Amino acid sequence: MPPSPPPAPEPRDRPAGGGLENVVVGTTAISHVDGARGFLVYRGHDAVSLAESGPFESVWHLFHHGALPDASELERFQERVRAEATLVGPDLTAVVQAALASAPPGVPATLAAVRSGLSALAGRRSLRPWLERPLDELRDEVLGLAAAAASVVVAASAALVGRDAAVPSGGSHAERYLHGLTGRAPAPSAVGALDRYLSLTADHGMNASTFVARVVTSTGADAGAAVVAALGALSGPLHGGAPGPVLQMLDEIGRPERARDWIVRRLHDGHRIMGFGHRIYRTDDPRAMSLRRTAIESGLGRAELAAAVEEAALEILAEMKPGRPLRTNVEFWAAVTLDGCGIPRDLFTTTFTVSRVVGWAAHIVEQAADNRLIRPTVEYVGPLPDEARSA
Repeated sequence: MPPSPPPAPEPRDRPAGGGLENVVVGTTAISHVDGARGFLVYRGHDAVSLAESGPFESVWHLFHHGALPDASELERFQERVRAEATLVGPDLTAVVQAALASAPPGVPATLAAVRSGLSALAGRRSLRPWLERPLDELRDEVLGLAAAAASVVVAASAALVGRDAAVPSGGSHAERYLHGLTGRAPAPSAVGALDRYLSLTADHGMNASTFVARVVTSTGADAGAAVVAALGALSGPLHGGAPGPVLQMLDEIGRPERARDWIVRRLHDGHRIMGFGHRIYRTDDPRAMSLRRTAIESGLGRAELAAAVEEAALEILAEMKPGRPLRTNVEFWAAVTLDGCGIPRDLFTTTFTVSRVVGWAAHIVEQAADNRLIRPTVEYVGPLPDEARSA
């Protein structure tokens, strides 16, 4: 008879640092999240101030070049982004074919279609492993992918519903993206709101998808592999966020006077209230507060209803869950902002990708600039053979 397997160890508590919580995995000069005090910093600058004072391309320039642009530098950078974002000929064909192969026709763009489209574009651009190549080549490559991501979303979305993707040649990144998705010139208020959203969500410390991008980069892989891997991590519901469910909640509540009863009933039934609470922030999420101001000042779609629901939710959560820091998170007002800009809710996460890919690009370059293969250790809790147990 074969020997009996070694006995399993006694049940044990999850080791400290489960989910790598509170484990420092590296250093960065790109962004800093102060969850206790409610600050988000981009390369030494307050992220909210940056988002409320300039276009998305200003933050992008800061990430890419390490400094904020003056007027002429910003104009040149915007021109470069437009050039890199333009998909024509074989590049566009490759993206569309990959998107169609990844999702059934007649449905809105999915992350799978966008992921396939970006992978196809990286292949078309013949991206290579970055080891033993000048760092500036990698920097140029990730800028090109980040710029093209918005066009990939537009092309994939259009292909999957059977229409042509028409992206204007001029305008800002946010303006071109909105025009491409909706097929019409967007209102200035919508462009400004999307600009602010893109700036506020471009980076957020060592989140799951950013960590994946750095792990893949640490192997020496090409920029396309790192970006596509990060996008794969973003597709998971625990990281992709809850803007869509926030709108479902607003749909069900319908009117401000129904908010309190709906929220109390939901909590009594054991459900979460979407858009409240954050793993890092112990106080107000500064991104949510900025988008709240944007939605209300711009009169976006459901801003009035959302404000009433938020007020009721905060009061009830404080009453029913005292001592827990369940404040409004960015996803609550992101849902209202994106909806008010005319973006379909099934494209919310892909729109988040258009923003966060800029942060991934910065982290890919930073990892490569001072690289060491990321190879953590793990605590083994399985059974051991007798000879190992007695050693």
